[in-house]
Amino acid sequence: MPDVIIIGCGIVGAAAAYELSKYDLDVVVLEKENDVALGTTKANSAIIHAGYDPAPGTLMARLNVEGAKLAKELCDKLDVPYRQPGALVLAFTKQESLVIEQLKQNGVANGVRGLRILGKEEVLQLEPNLSEDVVSALRVPSTMIVSPWEYALALAETAVQNGVELKLECEVTRIEKNSVGYRVYTSQGEVEARYILNAAGLSADKIHNMVSEEAFEILPDRGEYYLLDKSEGTRVGHVVFQCPTDMGKGVLVAPTVHGNLIVGPSSAPTSDREDVSNTTGGLEYVMQTARKSVPGIDFRASIRNFAGNRAKTGQNDFIIAQSKGAKGFIDLAGIMSPGLSAAPAIAKMATELLVESGLDLSEKASYHEGRSRIRFNELSPSKKAELVARDPAYGRVICRCETVTEGEIRDALNAPIPPRGVDGVKRRCGAGMGRCQSGFCGPRVLEILSKHYGCQPTEVLQDEAGRYILTAETKRGQ
Repeated sequence: MPDVIIIGCGIVGAAAAYELSKYDLDVVVLEKENDVALGTTKANSAIIHAGYDPAPGTLMARLNVEGAKLAKELCDKLDVPYRQPGALVLAFTKQESLVIEQLKQNGVANGVRGLRILGKEEVLQLEPNLSEDVVSALRVPSTMIVSPWEYALALAETAVQNGVELKLECEVTRIEKNSVGYRVYTSQGEVEARYILNAAGLSADKIHNMVSEEAFEILPDRGEYYLLDKSEGTRVGHVVFQCPTDMGKGVLVAPTVHGNLIVGPSSAPTSDREDVSNTTGGLEYVMQTARKSVPGIDFRASIRNFAGNRAKTGQNDFIIAQSKGAKGFIDLAGIMSPGLSAAPAIAKMATELLVESGLDLSEKASYHEGRSRIRFNELSPSKKAELVARDPAYGRVICRCETVTEGEIRDALNAPIPPRGVDGVKRRCGAGMGRCQSGFCGPRVLEILSKHYGCQPTEVLQDEAGRYILTAETKRGQ
């Protein structure tokens, strides 16, 4: 019988699984989708925030700063792409200059180092493509950018390699208290455990309500984005924010770890937690607001639009606590921004709460940590030649935009958590992330998946279960 069940495998669930995998425990992760990180973790700004924004004394403030430090260590250890370009929070009026002064004071109180207020000339010297209307800016050197899905995948894979069981397409339908702890009913049967970590993201309130009285409600809030081609990737060198408002940190303009430019998000309440469609109004808002910071952005270079839903609760802090009346049931809920930044610290706090609830911890005598993957396009010419001579699969380029090889896709398919569909390959290897967005490599990736899984091309998924690329034969050659 498992000691701990983790419900949800976004960045928080993956971080919790990683943390618990260090101990002699039987841990099971239940994820309703067919891959990890398919919710909010897949569609966000990809920023590891420094921690100047949360109000001092909140869980957000403490866990943001602690988590950001841990994130850098983990990315180094687990071979996750990241960069530290720093951030600028722009002020366009005297009133906004007062706001960024307050943000600096918040940051200092939260333990963020290196914060400095810059005047207009200093700001434009650092970022000449910014608007001439800027008055001042808060410079935050410790802000990082990361590949969020690779970050979550690395944590989850490490957990699996160390004995954690991951059950995909395993939706929780009911939870009952019993003499042992809890019996969890899922789409794949039943499982019992003494302890549960509720990391269900947008469904965290529904999971909570299965064992306890209603304590919070998830109020999904949609954010829409532009992803621009690498031709726009050097438009700014920093993560560029406007002053935050009650709606959040606002529309940012930032480079990505893959060399693109990301612009967004909007903020709009939505009644449908699963609806991540883009809207004309949302994208127009992002475009016009971003031009206030960086007027020259060429939105004709957009290669993709996407949206994600934040798991807001109406409270101005994370909800991380044992549920009242449900001993051993720990809520990790309301994890909106800076959730990506705080995730590893949230995982440590969750572990502490489990211990307070009675869980005994004993570190494993043998623990495998460390992860690396081949990124062919980052190798030197001599290393590429050496690799291809040893294994010709690395010489067969499948994605020309990103120079992703068959060997890299094969590696992903043989990893601890292999992709189930074309977009799963995209998240792991980058095939399809370039300008053509799978226009050329998509059929090749589909063919590789079909052969690997021994299925017909019409059975190959685009991404989530039930989403197919091909549905029927259209014509047959003579």
